[in-house]
Amino acid sequence: MKDHRSVRVVFIDQAKAELELLNTIAAEQALGRAKRSEESKLLKSISQKAQLIKSNPMYGDNVPKRLIPSGLNVTNLFRVELAGYWRMLYTLRGNETEIVVLVLYLLDHKRYDKLFGYRGA
Repeated sequence: MKDHRSVRVVFIDQAKAELELLNTIAAEQALGRAKRSEESKLLKSISQKAQLIKSNPMYGDNVPKRLIPSGLNVTNLFRVELAGYWRMLYTLRGNETEIVVLVLYLLDHKRYDKLFGYRGA
């Protein structure tokens, strides 16, 4: 059975700040006529994945509860791979009429490893 609730994707906290920084860098590079920078590729990847998540909130890889970092204080967490070995982490909230996708983190591989306590981080 298809869920007919509307889906809204919201970037918060670290993800919002990182997205704003990437947009600023990409805009400055565009003024210098830089094409296909790493930042613009990453922004395109973020936009594409956000659309996929909006179509299917369960799109990302479900992080097992035992692996969710305790500091995140969420009951569900999903991971999406982005361009340049970056990761998007999000959680789902909802009510009877809407599913809210809260994008918590946009991280490069090194910061992702550190957040999850992987070796070499």
